[in-house]
Amino acid sequence: MSIEHTPPTHDGETGQNHAERPSADFDRVHSLCEILEPAFEQIENGTPLEDAPLRDKLTELTVLLSELHPADVAAVLESLPPRERNIVWILVKPEDDGEVLLEVSDAVRETLIESMDKDELLAAVDDLDADELAELADDLPHQVVYEALQTRDEEERAQVKAAMSYEDNQVGAIMDFELVSIRADVACEVVLRYLRRFDSLPDHTDKIFVVDENDVLQGVLPIRKLLVADPEDLVENVMAKDVVRFRAEDDVEEAAQAFERYDLVTAPVVDENKKLIGRVTVDEMVDVIREESEADMLNMAGLQEEEDLFAPVLDSVKNRWMWLAVNLCTAFLASRVIGAFEGSIEKIVALAALMPIVAGIGGNSGNQTITMIVRAMAMGQLTGMQAGRLLKKEVGVALVNGIIWGTVMGAVSWLLYGSLGIGLVMIAAMTLNLLLAATVGVLIPVVMEKFGRDPALGSSVLITAVTDSGGFLIFLGLATLFLL
Repeated sequence: MSIEHTPPTHDGETGQNHAERPSADFDRVHSLCEILEPAFEQIENGTPLEDAPLRDKLTELTVLLSELHPADVAAVLESLPPRERNIVWILVKPEDDGEVLLEVSDAVRETLIESMDKDELLAAVDDLDADELAELADDLPHQVVYEALQTRDEEERAQVKAAMSYEDNQVGAIMDFELVSIRADVACEVVLRYLRRFDSLPDHTDKIFVVDENDVLQGVLPIRKLLVADPEDLVENVMAKDVVRFRAEDDVEEAAQAFERYDLVTAPVVDENKKLIGRVTVDEMVDVIREESEADMLNMAGLQEEEDLFAPVLDSVKNRWMWLAVNLCTAFLASRVIGAFEGSIEKIVALAALMPIVAGIGGNSGNQTITMIVRAMAMGQLTGMQAGRLLKKEVGVALVNGIIWGTVMGAVSWLLYGSLGIGLVMIAAMTLNLLLAATVGVLIPVVMEKFGRDPALGSSVLITAVTDSGGFLIFLGLATLFLL
């Protein structure tokens, strides 16, 4: 019988228990941690608490944490200051340590691993699958990874090393090795009998992969088709041959877009010879999409990397200083632009009150444009060929908005200061600054991508700098030319 199966590591009972666990009561956990924080040293050292009410609170917190899913425990840990976080981490069940480490953010994971000794780390990763161990490997001490691999069989060691050989942005780094594969020349009834031998299938199994004797992917057999197929039909007559598949070297963001586009639950991963080597699942793709979204948001704000909410002050300073320095330089440039027109401002004081409006609306408009462009790039909707057309469209939008809102503010300025000239300058300045914002809002991400940089990196800082300095220069320059 030509059927192959890589058995699942976790049985169905474990998954069921996790599904039945209640959601985290964050407020109650935070309250208990705050009460227990003064006794942190005693809890850390394992010293029994003498105060009866504190013992009751500790017991309550322990029970509460034991009932939570590892993902909820991870969310709790991320929301707590260091001392309270350590209390929770001490109380987490040892068998859940590995799952929790997988779920927490990179920054928090680093602090948790630093608080654990080698034996604790080895125990935490002992029950993890090969792909899960590979995911944690970069954060674990080398000796821990080495000893953890020695406890695995040869096949698992090869899987871990294979997953670790890929870059973080490649499909191979997140592929799952738990899968079911069959041959095309067997009957559907035989496949069903075979599947019933197992307590449960690997998580997210919506299809069975069909391979030949050399493990070359031939197609997939969706479970929904298998269940209703004639038992005597051969797999080759029921399977789907047109399959969305990925190479291990493919970009994970492109894979995530394919999952979204084709509503995939799982997809096969093949090597250069089209041999089946693993699969990617929707839960990993959801993580990829979330992480990419968070990274874009952080980059647009000028943050270099994800930051622990309660990280030490110096660590947070290191993460934020670079773009703050850039922002300081651009703000100084804007101040020098204003300084160049001190004489004009002294003669027409109204300019000082109106120029922030010109700069502000330009910055807002530019951020709208740049956010849309970055999103389009992330979704694979924008190519270099389309950039020119998009620039024309954004310039058109800016022109219309500039005329409309410039006219509104021009009229308001005329009424406030009784000067038609100021009103006309306001219309022209707002229109020109919106045109500048649209142009730069398209060019910044396009140019950054062309040079291999993240289009979102510091884009908000850059667009604000351009529209501030440009807005001041345009407004004050026009006022100097036509009003003095």
